[in-house]
Amino acid sequence: MRYNVYSDYLRQRYGEKVYKLPISIPVTCPNRDGACGTAGCVFCGEIGAGYENLPESMTVRDQIEANIAHIAPKYKARKYIAYFQNFSNTYLPLGRLKTYLDEASQPDIVGIALATRPDCINDSYLELLAEFRERTKIDISIELGLQSVQYHSLIKVNRGHTLGEYIDAVLRIKRYSIDICTHLILNLPWDDMIDTVENAKVMSALSVDQVKLHALYIVKNTAMADWYQQGQLTLISKEEYVERVVAFLEHLKSDIVVQRLIGRAPEANTLFSNWQTGWWKIRDDIERTLEERDTWQGKKCNYLNGPAVQKFL
Repeated sequence: MRYNVYSDYLRQRYGEKVYKLPISIPVTCPNRDGACGTAGCVFCGEIGAGYENLPESMTVRDQIEANIAHIAPKYKARKYIAYFQNFSNTYLPLGRLKTYLDEASQPDIVGIALATRPDCINDSYLELLAEFRERTKIDISIELGLQSVQYHSLIKVNRGHTLGEYIDAVLRIKRYSIDICTHLILNLPWDDMIDTVENAKVMSALSVDQVKLHALYIVKNTAMADWYQQGQLTLISKEEYVERVVAFLEHLKSDIVVQRLIGRAPEANTLFSNWQTGWWKIRDDIERTLEERDTWQGKKCNYLNGPAVQKFL
């Protein structure tokens, strides 16, 4: 492959296929409950990102068992990552977080991934996660929503934080040797190709472990849906999205794992999603473009470690 594929990384790390199990817990977000805002991000719907999740009223243990019962016979899976996916999963008291982690500590669980925000990262929480990892031998990773390094765009989407908080969170997480995955949207209406490349450069300079790319989708009954219906947004073409992903990969350090190249959302919940094309078709277009141009992840990652003085060495 011409980029560092997540499924290959998992197979190398654990010796076989590993599947992520989506988990919902009753949490919200500081951008919804008044801590830093009440409206949430302009693209975020009422149910967040958990379209395929089981109800949060189920215990973590029951959700894991139900998901395994569905996946194991179909894919012959034996190892899993419990993915606490929806909203901000470190935005709760330490004791509750420990309880949910302990519930997820099951024999077939080899890792736990926590989706959260940069402003929900704190040393006390990281100490808890590190202690849990040491006690259970279950790997921990944190998936940080950022969406763009363009801090003006972060203000426009009402993220409630900017690039500074993200950098602080990454540096703190790294002190505990916890894996970091960063979520990025490469086609926000206010971002261009320069911002796309800068996304890759910042990820590389900070040496994040993984990235997860999304194409913007317009969720019904959101502020962004209103802008879209009123003609206030200009969205790039599918072909331009492919170009941005290729450029992003070329400038991304080769050792950073790419969890995915494009996301997906159900048509029933969206006004616009992936140019009304199957996500796998866009992924195939990206991979075909890499092949046709004989390019790959990291090909243009030549900007680190003082490139201007390297000629003297």
